[in-house]
Amino acid sequence: MSQVYDVSADSSAEFPDRTSMMEVRLQAQEDEITLLKSSLADALRRIRLHDQLLPLLKQQLDRAPPRRVQSLQLEDALPQGEAKVEGTRAKLHRVPGLEEEDEEQEEDEEGGGEQEKELSWMSSVEEPIQPTTIRGLQREDFQDRSCSPEELGSGKINHKTLCCVCLLGQSIKMFIRGRPITMYIPSNIQNYEDLKMEPPSERLELDWVYGYRGRDCRANLYFLPTGEAVYFIACVVVLYHINKRTQRHYRKHTDCVRCLTLHPDKVRVASGQTAGVDKDGKPLQPCVHIWDSTTLVTLQQIGLGTFQRGVGSVAFSFDSGAFLCVIDDSNEHMLSVWDCNKGTKYAEVKSTNEAVFTVEFNPSDSTNIITCGKSHVYFWTLSTGQFTKKQGIFGKYKKPKFIQCFVFSLTGDVLTGDSEGNILTWGKSATFQIMRQTRAHEGSVFTLCTLQGGALLSGGGKDRKIIRWSADLAPERECEIPEKYGAVRTIADVDGEELLVGTTRNAILRGTFSDGFVAIVQGHVDEMWGLATHPSQNIFLTCGHDRQVCLWNTEEHKLDWCITLEEYGLCAGFCPNGSVVSVGLSTGRWLVLDLLTREVVSESTDGNEQLSVMRYSPDGSFLAVGSHDNFIYIYNVTESGRRYTRFGKCNGHSSFITHLDWSKDGKYIMSNSGDYEILYYSMTVNRFESKDREWASYTCVLGFHVMGVWLEGSDGTDINALCRSHSERMVAVADDFCKVHLFQYPCPKPKAPSHRYEGHGSHVTNVCFTHSDSHLLSMGGKDTCILQWKVVGGGVGDSRERLASASSTSTSSPEPATS
Repeated sequence: MSQVYDVSADSSAEFPDRTSMMEVRLQAQEDEITLLKSSLADALRRIRLHDQLLPLLKQQLDRAPPRRVQSLQLEDALPQGEAKVEGTRAKLHRVPGLEEEDEEQEEDEEGGGEQEKELSWMSSVEEPIQPTTIRGLQREDFQDRSCSPEELGSGKINHKTLCCVCLLGQSIKMFIRGRPITMYIPSNIQNYEDLKMEPPSERLELDWVYGYRGRDCRANLYFLPTGEAVYFIACVVVLYHINKRTQRHYRKHTDCVRCLTLHPDKVRVASGQTAGVDKDGKPLQPCVHIWDSTTLVTLQQIGLGTFQRGVGSVAFSFDSGAFLCVIDDSNEHMLSVWDCNKGTKYAEVKSTNEAVFTVEFNPSDSTNIITCGKSHVYFWTLSTGQFTKKQGIFGKYKKPKFIQCFVFSLTGDVLTGDSEGNILTWGKSATFQIMRQTRAHEGSVFTLCTLQGGALLSGGGKDRKIIRWSADLAPERECEIPEKYGAVRTIADVDGEELLVGTTRNAILRGTFSDGFVAIVQGHVDEMWGLATHPSQNIFLTCGHDRQVCLWNTEEHKLDWCITLEEYGLCAGFCPNGSVVSVGLSTGRWLVLDLLTREVVSESTDGNEQLSVMRYSPDGSFLAVGSHDNFIYIYNVTESGRRYTRFGKCNGHSSFITHLDWSKDGKYIMSNSGDYEILYYSMTVNRFESKDREWASYTCVLGFHVMGVWLEGSDGTDINALCRSHSERMVAVADDFCKVHLFQYPCPKPKAPSHRYEGHGSHVTNVCFTHSDSHLLSMGGKDTCILQWKVVGGGVGDSRERLASASSTSTSSPEPATS
């Protein structure tokens, strides 16, 4: 998972990779604590249940020969007029080390045709029967293997088994982090062992990238002679034609791109990436790619295995661009110069322990290099492979906390912008003294841009102003960008009049001083989780920790509208009629918005914990709200989605709700929880009968039909989201390792092959198909990036035909194909 960090006038994060690794460890610890809490609660409830069942079991054993034990049903008194719907839960699974009486009961239950324990779906109930779990385990304790029924019966499957699958007659038992989960085989499968798993015939092609990384990066927006703006977000460098409104993508980076520079020939581009971490938390090697912006062909890979943590800044020399200067993110911020043609290092030196923001060659002398950052400006001279350093002396002028940026004037002077809002002019003399201080902005000067003829542009932080200065630093014109776009982060000159402006709220604006500026690229500015696609139109909705709710158009590739809430949104769902959308918030509150007016037409609160899923029944008559308080709240929906009345509450989960789906007839719910449990809710049904249920949607990450999406080594939290296509031919998966997977549906066998796609630089939090399955949307977490993938290829036949067909050739479980 790649960490996004911020370096501005009032904050300085010098060690992004260290922060990233600490975040990974913290997330793992939080997962362990969550599982430990639920395991402890389950153990106590299991003991109570065991005490209740033991006398009954002894009575039945005394009266009759051994036979299947009937399940205990709990009857709950309901207030008058209250709806009651009963659900089913997983049976008690055999766990090595339990008392003999419990083992005997388990053996009887494996016999098939079981009648399982029931739950209550209601507003007021007594203490429900809770699921069973095994104690929480450390991630490093796990090992992956498969097992046989004999091994299960002999007790060889211990608490360290991770992804173990056991075939037991009409059911399959899957273990995740030691937690047993029973999956029942549908009736139309005659021979499960002979099912053949293949990648889907469909594939994904990256169609559009929504967003821009301006919040914490500098000098990352350039205008090419082709009419394209080049910038980056996540692992993708985007080339966006501002008139034709088309995109091309450079996708050779393996983790988040952090810096960008344009060659003097205006064709070649150098982009550097962060190191990131792999799924085991080990650092990955960062590098710089030099590539052709016309053909998107990589020309050179610089410094693989040399840089530490990441690449913070890059710059080409101005003498035909023969050399590339690089600042890495190590403690010493190593400054190195590379031969671009050979890819070899020419010189290297330790820069400073303070944060370094930018580096640049002197246009008139490539042996001179300047760096700036926290409380410093350094002037470097390179001779015979050795660096000498001179520090800029502030003298009588106040030393600013940050030197944010610098440029070279036509006369060869160095102009720096700092956190005090000043532009300082440094002379060409060997002493590098400050010749002049010019008051420019209120707050930081985030960027400086020189124009042909010697004019200068400056961009402000706090005042959000763009000021045009004459060659002798006399102010000529100014304008202010709208507050909703944030501060000015960087400026790119288009034609001397028209400008491109990157902002700190991840927007790119286009305009002039005379006509003002409009946004051509927009995006979220903090972690995103909520994603929903419209049931009949080519639009989708997103929400996240930045408290923004955004509606996007997949055809026009633009933001239709955006509103800001009081709390941050975590989940969303469209009503089947398409007129309203519900958004679940972090406080247990949820809103229903009218798509046309953007007004709140309904508002409710369920509990005081965050909501994780909003799902309408297929006919739109019910809304299910999944919460972190372990309950699913059910509402009657009337007046075309504008009126909601509490109908009941599903209880039984002992951990927070993660996913849920309705059956096609709208009478049943399947749900997953944070402790890897599958529950089914309905009027009268048991879990064995649910094996043939047809589901209107399939987003639950645990279930027979999607068992194969769990890759080898998964620990139960590695898959964040899953979505089946409307055609029921494929299923998309969002994982914790920045990948999007495309599997065939169904994929009920372990280690099913898939197509794998890269582009995100953070954990992928959600995926969703558009209504026609023409596109797939994937959402990054910390990378604030939305990727729109075009679905290409495909064949005929539906999921039921594939599920029923069996092959005589067993699956070889190849590695997922990389696209």
